[in-house]
Amino acid sequence: METKVTLNHLWDGETNEIAMMKAAATNDGPKPGLVWLGGYRSDMDGTKALAMVEQAADLGCASLRFDYSGHGISGGAFVDGSISRWVDESLQVVLNHTAGPQILIGSSMGGWIALRLAQELKASNEQGRLAGLLLIAPAPDFATELMEPAFSDAQRQEMQENGFISEPSAYSDEPNIITSKLIEDGRNNRVLNSDLAVGVPVRILQGMEDPDVPYAHALRLVESLAHDDVQMTLIKDGDHRLSRDEDIALLKRTIAQMVNAD
Repeated sequence: METKVTLNHLWDGETNEIAMMKAAATNDGPKPGLVWLGGYRSDMDGTKALAMVEQAADLGCASLRFDYSGHGISGGAFVDGSISRWVDESLQVVLNHTAGPQILIGSSMGGWIALRLAQELKASNEQGRLAGLLLIAPAPDFATELMEPAFSDAQRQEMQENGFISEPSAYSDEPNIITSKLIEDGRNNRVLNSDLAVGVPVRILQGMEDPDVPYAHALRLVESLAHDDVQMTLIKDGDHRLSRDEDIALLKRTIAQMVNAD
């Protein structure tokens, strides 16, 4: 059974409530827990997050899902967010609300968060808390590699004058708000230009018809993880969401394989 937990998280002098849902392990063995890291402007009640919770229960694993500040039912304003802030929140959630090794399951922006979180755990001598990464349409460095290069001249002018741009969203009735803070902070969190090594198995699920994160971007990530055990599954007709029944079945199979790996 899941229980709701609230973390009062301090960032740059501001305290926000971070909402999360936890379920305890029901197995007696040393199986890793599962942590959901959502995408840009998504929340912890999405189809894939709930599928993770269901599969964790079936496998007897603990699970945890949460909303970053400015997302879902957590406190704070989305426009105040940044990759650094959301990584720090994720680090506090993992350190304070999980026990033992965890498989981080990151979707889209959550894939970037997962990679940065792996780096932060290593820097804190907490790498033993990491059992693996499962990345779904991962979007590392998307602010500077995918968003910024696509800005029109008019958008660049709008960003310079207002500090943000607004554009229609393909996934919500509300527009996407992209702040200059997000772009600039993204430069400080780049992972594709570094010698990236996470030290645990990495599994990637990527649609080849993804209009937001081209599969070539996922291939760059594979190349960057040159020292790690990495496998990528390409879904020929898959989109960015990967939320169809067959996509969810693949997600659950991959979770089970990672949990039960020797």
